[in-house]
Amino acid sequence: MYTYITLREKPDLKETAAEWFHNKFGVPAKAYLDCMEAYVKGETEYGWYLCLDGDRIVGGMGVIENDFHDRKDLSPNICAVFTETEYRCKGIAGHLLNMVVEDLRTRGISPVYLVTDHTGFYERYGWEFLCMVQGDGEPDMTRMYMHR
Repeated sequence: MYTYITLREKPDLKETAAEWFHNKFGVPAKAYLDCMEAYVKGETEYGWYLCLDGDRIVGGMGVIENDFHDRKDLSPNICAVFTETEYRCKGIAGHLLNMVVEDLRTRGISPVYLVTDHTGFYERYGWEFLCMVQGDGEPDMTRMYMHR
C-alpha cells in the first residue's frame, strides 16, 4: 500500500523530492529545495506532499504563492502535480489533492487554486473551473480552477 506524507513528516526526503520534481518539470532543483526548506522550517504553511511506494516517490505536488500566471490575487496555488506513469489511475493524485486541501483548510487557508490544461480530472475532486489566466511567457491562456 502507499504512504502519503508531508515533507514536514519526513524532512530527510527534501533533497530527493527536489530532484524528483526537477526531473519531472525541468525547474531547477534548488528552486524546489528553497520552497521545501521554508516549509520544513515553518516559515510558510505552503507545503509539499508525496506519495511513496516503499521508499520510492511515485506522486507528489506542492503549494506555492503563484504558479507563474498573471492573477497574483488568486493564491495559493497547487503546483507540480505529477504521478509516475505506471501509478496513474490508482487514485494517487486525487488522494494528494484532497490531502492538500484539507491540510490547508486546517490552517485557515481556503480557497486554493491551480492552473492546468486538463479538463474533467480535477472536477472529480471538487474543483471548479474559475477563469482563464495568462501564464508567464505563455502564448495561450490556461485554465484556472478553485477549491473552496
